[in-house]
Formats: sequence, structure tokens, C-alpha cells
Amino acid sequence: MKLKPKHKLVEYFSELEDPRIERSKRHKLIDILTITLLAVICGADSWVGIESFGKAKLKWLKRI
Repeated sequence: MKLKPKHKLVEYFSELEDPRIERSKRHKLIDILTITLLAVICGADSWVGIESFGKAKLKWLKRI
């Protein structure tokens, strides 16, 4: 039995303002926040660890 989430992560961060300059945005803010959150839950403790997690799980992340 697969449970459906009551709320989506994007709903929690929908009001968050993106402080970055428009022309320098390479990724959506929600994507960065999601990868960061998942990486930290999985044990990443630095930006390098978060980047490594994102690269290692890229195929899986594109599915969600």
C-alpha cells in the first residue's frame, strides 16, 4: 500500500522569495532546496556532500 503525502514540499516553500539575480539562475530554487533537504537526511554535511548526492542520484531525482 502506497501512502500519498498530505502536503507537497513545494507547498511549504511556495512563499519563499528567491534572492538570486534572474540571469544567474541555472536551477529552480525548489530543486535546490529539495536536493539539499534529501542529501542532509541521507547524511551529507557539507555543500560538497550535497553536490555529490545530487550528482549520484540525478536519474532518481528526475523521476520525482
